[in-house]
Amino acid sequence: MSSPRDWNSLSHAPVGEVKALQDRALAKFVREELYPFSRYYRRVFDEAGVDPRSIRGVADLARLPLTTKQDLLRAQTTPETRYDFVLRPSPTLIKEHWPFGRKLAVGLGGAVARERLRYAYTPNFLTFTTGRSSEPVAFTYTPHDLDVLGEAIARMFDIGGVNSDSERMVNIFPFAPHLAFWAVTLGGFKTGRLVVPSGGGKVMGTDGNLRLIERIQATAIVGTPGFMYHLLRRGNELKVNFQNVRTIVLGAEKVPPGLKQKMIESLREGGAGDVRVIATYGFTEARMAWSECPAKPEETPGYHLYPDLGVFEVIDPVTGTVVPDGHDGELVYTTISGHGTCVLRYRTGDLCVGGLTWAICPFCGRTVARVSSELRRASEQHALNLTKVKGTLVDMSHMGTVLAEMPGVDEWQVVISKKNDDPLDLDQVEVRIAPRPEVDVEALKQRIVKELLRTTEVAPNSISVHSLAEMVQLLGMETAMKETRYIDRRPK
Repeated sequence: MSSPRDWNSLSHAPVGEVKALQDRALAKFVREELYPFSRYYRRVFDEAGVDPRSIRGVADLARLPLTTKQDLLRAQTTPETRYDFVLRPSPTLIKEHWPFGRKLAVGLGGAVARERLRYAYTPNFLTFTTGRSSEPVAFTYTPHDLDVLGEAIARMFDIGGVNSDSERMVNIFPFAPHLAFWAVTLGGFKTGRLVVPSGGGKVMGTDGNLRLIERIQATAIVGTPGFMYHLLRRGNELKVNFQNVRTIVLGAEKVPPGLKQKMIESLREGGAGDVRVIATYGFTEARMAWSECPAKPEETPGYHLYPDLGVFEVIDPVTGTVVPDGHDGELVYTTISGHGTCVLRYRTGDLCVGGLTWAICPFCGRTVARVSSELRRASEQHALNLTKVKGTLVDMSHMGTVLAEMPGVDEWQVVISKKNDDPLDLDQVEVRIAPRPEVDVEALKQRIVKELLRTTEVAPNSISVHSLAEMVQLLGMETAMKETRYIDRRPK
């Protein structure tokens, strides 16, 4: 794992050098960690007839099958398989698979060597997937993995420009055994920056978070896009002073450019000067997150990757074949630095428009690979029977982008149901909105219908108008881990 100085060198090294480093790290990880110590992947390699020593670079991964969320879920159904994805070394496996020099260091190292092994491989922490579409899956971390996570988030802070000694961050992610909250917290520990966790709206309430931001004169606020915008909007109502805030870091959800602009306007209304709003991308299975570098709201730099810590591929979501750089496809992730629960060729379910690129970032000059900032969840694509002729595949994230960016809309929610509550009847789409004050509501409704038709080719059956307070309650903004943007009431 690299030190901050090594990261600065790595992130500006020639592309060929970075790719070669990644290939070496992957080959070593598969040969000395994953194949020897993961029962699941030992079976995968053996059943595929692939010698782990033949994996010498990223291109060789295509010879192996993909891992899915269902594979993880199945492993957790019995006590015998629960730890199949966890690296679990034993003296026999170490003797069989490690190179002579590494085995010799363990054999001659005595108590110090045993402590190093414990530190590297003994799980001491858990996070869980959110479990919206299925049962939560536990991911274990060892002390080594917590070091890796801290390093990854330190890099994220560096990429996002949150790297001054005077930074005072407020972490408004909810208290929970989920990646986002702990990543930001550990990033503060790693970098020595002041990070104050508030627990989000569920713990301190919106007004309590605002008092904390004023009290410590926060320079950066980190949280989910929906609650962040709600917080800033409420701050304007209360005349909160945001003059010290320089950076907003957003995670856990897609962030349309128009929503970034709305946040900047709210901060400037509170006295802020030059503000940057930065999106991040992370998921539990990777046990880390990646960041955009600072740019204008309408510009999308892409998420800058850490080539020595993990590998991304982009595949055709139908055929599973790897697509060339720059092409759309589904992101697939392989860890090459972790212990604990490790995945290889894991299908994220995130569809990446623009794919992966190794082109030098035009905004910051870093040479590490980037994945496009435009991501869509495959689970957000719904087949709707809106006519008696045929069904229509609707990407709900497109609908959400339109509503989030609409200037006259403060909050929104989309509800899918069946006409007359009849399982055999047509699907109905209701859009719920809380319009901004002084907005012509009828004209706003017309704009929403027009933009949704243009973007998704689907017009809502109805648009219902609610007060902001009602929408905050319907969304669960201050009571749930994440606000509920989409509700599907159709019989399963």
